[in-house]
Amino acid sequence: MRKFIFFTAVTTFLLVGFTSVKAQRNSDDKIKKVLYFNPEVEPDIDEIKEPTNNAFFDAVSDNFSGRKNKMLRAEVQVPFDSIDKKTITDYCVNNDADFAIVSKVRYFKVGLGKYVFSNQVVVSMKLFDAEGSLITETDYDTYRKNMRLLGSTVNSIKIGTEGAIKGILKQLRKLKPTEAEL
Repeated sequence: MRKFIFFTAVTTFLLVGFTSVKAQRNSDDKIKKVLYFNPEVEPDIDEIKEPTNNAFFDAVSDNFSGRKNKMLRAEVQVPFDSIDKKTITDYCVNNDADFAIVSKVRYFKVGLGKYVFSNQVVVSMKLFDAEGSLITETDYDTYRKNMRLLGSTVNSIKIGTEGAIKGILKQLRKLKPTEAEL
């Protein structure tokens, strides 16, 4: 009889413990999906779009490897300055995404030639929720923020992308301090 009472008490204690731990979990623990569109590249030259996209998404995937979120990639370029709310909503619904990020990579032009660029870039990002509402936006200038004069363009794009993502996360913490990070 003692063993039966002891076994019942231990089982009840364990069930109450598991139930209370399960109740402490909330919706912030779920994995959030972030949809990234191909960045708009300025100037609009076809030869630099593919290397820019590769460097951009390398930096994004490196940044998301340590987080509990999932990165989704849309092979579509959405214009940065004229974003349609319905387009963002449709892509988020079709890809089951919680957020969408529209970005732009602008190269500095130096010199008098038509195709002479520096390795400095400005990476701009806009964060939208699944309903298509703008949450925040930021940009990262690799020359002003990092004072990079030398180095490859690929590294500048990676540094600019990481800086822009950190800027969005910083602004999100200011907007909603109780909201979990992306």
